[in-house]
Amino acid sequence: MFGRRGQDGVAKTGRGAPSAAPVSPAAPVTPQPLLPEILIEVGSGAVRPQIPSPPVAPSAAPRRRQTRTEAYYDTKGEVFSALIDTIDLSQLARLDAESAREEIRDIVNDIITIKNFAMSISEQEELLEDICNDVLGYGPLEPLLARDDIADIMVNGAGQTFIEVGGKTIESDVRFRDNAQLLSVCQRIVSQVGRRVDESSPICDARLPDGSRVNVIAPPLALDGPALTIRKFKRDKLTLEQLVRFGAISPEGATLLQIIGRVRCNVVISGGTGSGKTTLLNCLTRYIDLDERVITCEDTAELQLQQPHVVRLETRPPNIEGEGEVTMRDLVKNCLRMRPERIIVGEVRGPEVFDLLQAMNTGHDGSMGTIHANTPRECLSRMESMIAMGGFSLPARTVREMIAGSIDVIIQAARLRDGSRRITHVTEVVGMEGDVIITQDLMRYEIEGEDAAGRLIGRHLSTGIVKPHFWERARYYNEDRRLATALDQMEKLSN
Repeated sequence: MFGRRGQDGVAKTGRGAPSAAPVSPAAPVTPQPLLPEILIEVGSGAVRPQIPSPPVAPSAAPRRRQTRTEAYYDTKGEVFSALIDTIDLSQLARLDAESAREEIRDIVNDIITIKNFAMSISEQEELLEDICNDVLGYGPLEPLLARDDIADIMVNGAGQTFIEVGGKTIESDVRFRDNAQLLSVCQRIVSQVGRRVDESSPICDARLPDGSRVNVIAPPLALDGPALTIRKFKRDKLTLEQLVRFGAISPEGATLLQIIGRVRCNVVISGGTGSGKTTLLNCLTRYIDLDERVITCEDTAELQLQQPHVVRLETRPPNIEGEGEVTMRDLVKNCLRMRPERIIVGEVRGPEVFDLLQAMNTGHDGSMGTIHANTPRECLSRMESMIAMGGFSLPARTVREMIAGSIDVIIQAARLRDGSRRITHVTEVVGMEGDVIITQDLMRYEIEGEDAAGRLIGRHLSTGIVKPHFWERARYYNEDRRLATALDQMEKLSN
């Protein structure tokens, strides 16, 4: 299937590729400009979306790589050039992931033998894996994407990559050949969701097929080469029961959150960057009834709802002429015409908060969203500021009455200094007293010290509220007894 191509070979005549130049075995080896072109060409085809790389077991220990030398990249470039001249990528795209990898490995082994490269078995295996990742995957990022213990991947140019493991940021040994290869990987990622990143459009938000969030900022805005940030999602979605095992919430607090999601309280999840807001939002959506119509609005689609009746919407950036942009506010406003029962906004960061509050106040109970704020009280202030930024000339009291009448519960998430993530407050919005929004905490997290390893020690405490403001709503859904039991248990454990 994959023999040497003749005069009518695909690469020599072009397959609609914008800039793929023909490569001849006798021509001087020029791997650096070739690799980015092939990466973009294969990434824009059917290979990556249809045959994702086979997963690696999360428990597998990462193989420590030696620092790459110029000789390694020269060898890899020469092998890669010979591979591209030999293989037929249109035929490769028709194979499944495992078969495609086996074909590439067989051909690369033959090339190494024919060219008589002096390589050890381990070096040859590493070269084979790298080339397979370059053709079928995301190049040097593949080993990091396969690990389930990594929460964030931060690439600061070709020569520096950091990862977050266990809440701590450490430097990885993963490197790119140069900034051109890194930019090619970035372009492959964003092209899969119909976006682009280059000098004319140097900032881009995108996502991986598993929903992981991706941000790219390229030169000339990034001075030291493209900066790529990936917020990874676990393959197995977290549940409230797992959050209890991790200590993020107490069992009684988890029951309280289940009831809040079940009885269709309007919820805002507040927290800083990396505090686990989206994870917690995913956990709460598990308690939405299966017969409810749910519409999600996100900048980059990352929510993973399990209900059968879900409509997912995503914003669109402007094109190169600056036209065609669809904002979050456009999506939220359009939601109201789609007969939703719940509206879920992935992240509220602007004037769309006004439309979300309107929806919460007009029969769409159980709507949810996340917002960046450090405390529940600051969350309310941020909503006021966002409405003001939208140009709404409303009196401050009117805005606060709208907020107090729309939001039922604020759940505060935090990433503590030891890297652990905790739900620190479950706060209820009670109403207005004069010009002030009144809130009351149902539960809070108190830090009591730290152990010898520097890990913080604390516990979730009840504030003594035994009949919250949404009690009647809980009784309407036959959850009042379970709510009373959970609050009573929290009270007993706090004393």
